[in-house]
Amino acid sequence: MGALSFPEPDLMTRFMLAVLAASILAGCADDPRQARRGHPPQDPADYHGVPTDMTPPSMLTEPPAATQ
Repeated sequence: MGALSFPEPDLMTRFMLAVLAASILAGCADDPRQARRGHPPQDPADYHGVPTDMTPPSMLTEPPAATQ
């Protein structure tokens, strides 16, 4: 059995260029550095759910005393 060969040498070059272009585009598509740029997310004015900031809520009452 012989090695597989493409019908035209030009076809192999086109195929390799297409693979190279696809890999470059795929690498740029999901750049994690892009996610850190810009403003942090803000809640809409009418949203009353969980806030986006990580500030803990203040304690409203004292915790119950431990009985021993």
